[in-house]
Amino acid sequence: MPIYSYQAIDSRGRNKKGNIDADTARDARDKLRTQKLRVTDMRKIDAVARGGGKAGRFQLQRKANIRDLAILTRQFSTLLASGVHLSEALTVLVEQIEDRRMEVIFRDIREKIVSGAGLADAFSLHPAYFSDLYINMVRAGEASGNLDEVLLSLSNYLQKQASLRGKISAALTYPAIMVVVGLMVVSFLMTFVVPKITESLVKKGNVLPWPTELLMFISDMFKSYWLPGMIGALVAMMFFRGVIATEKGRLIYDTLLLKIPVLGSLLQRSAISRFTVTLSILLKSGLPALDSLNIVGKVVNNSLMAQTISHVADRIVEGADISTPLKKSKIFPPMVGYMIAVGEQSGELESVLDRISQNYEEEIDLAIQRLTAMVEPVIIILLAVVVGFIVMAVLLPLLQFNNL
Repeated sequence: MPIYSYQAIDSRGRNKKGNIDADTARDARDKLRTQKLRVTDMRKIDAVARGGGKAGRFQLQRKANIRDLAILTRQFSTLLASGVHLSEALTVLVEQIEDRRMEVIFRDIREKIVSGAGLADAFSLHPAYFSDLYINMVRAGEASGNLDEVLLSLSNYLQKQASLRGKISAALTYPAIMVVVGLMVVSFLMTFVVPKITESLVKKGNVLPWPTELLMFISDMFKSYWLPGMIGALVAMMFFRGVIATEKGRLIYDTLLLKIPVLGSLLQRSAISRFTVTLSILLKSGLPALDSLNIVGKVVNNSLMAQTISHVADRIVEGADISTPLKKSKIFPPMVGYMIAVGEQSGELESVLDRISQNYEEEIDLAIQRLTAMVEPVIIILLAVVVGFIVMAVLLPLLQFNNL
């Protein structure tokens, strides 16, 4: 059933807008008329965002906010656990979703369910919003008959991932702001302030000290080549993005990231935590180990680790266990391999994976604190050195002239 976006005026003269399901635009207007709404504008929305196509006035290319998706998934789980029918639960979600794009998506999913499609198949029509992990877990929940429990686990997982991203972003936001502000201040000084001061110094005809000569040279470069420099930086950025978009380039980039002091350790711990918690959830939902590993390889966000996980999956096909190839890999610490081996032998692999994830979450918190403690002083010192050099280069000739 098509979905229409409308704008209307209610009986009190207030503006209303939203989405409605109807076979035709006329049916949609009739439905709204029964709600005492006078339609002023209505447009059909193509809700199926295959590969990010256009959707009426909306572009459904944007990925879902992970926190919002976690909340919706938890609410969905609660409704199903309370005995609410699947289509009715989706109706309740549609009525309370504030994001209009997400509302359109769930309306379409509800229509597919009413038409007889499976929930996982309906989710798979919107890959920009629902990952392979999400879709396969829902499919496993449908097959096992405990969809509400799987959705609850999926909600907890999404919430943890959102919290982890938030911690890392918060740790890098302040240093990034300091760098941007510092560069803006230095660029302003070098482009507008320093040239005026040095010009007056040159007119006096005295020999300038080398710091001042160097400052004048850098200032002239800023004034003469700032536009080519910006263009060059944009071209370099586009070239870099093109390189890391390739499989080989991404592998090299991710490998180099892991070798950066402190930051590399943080990224490694984050990837291992994501690996263990995702694998645990997939195994708990009833997916086979091989299928779970193939899905996990797509969500670790590191090509080197994904390559290692792919190698583990290949070894499982040959009859090996999970722990043996992990022990031989360089990206996974030996402790992870040995703990997984214990879990496989005891039949409690999921519990062991959860404990590993918890340990690494604690280590991530410590790594974030170390990163913040290290980066902020370094940035402050660098900015102080740059500004101090500018001040020294300006004051030296003034002091020299005064002495003369």
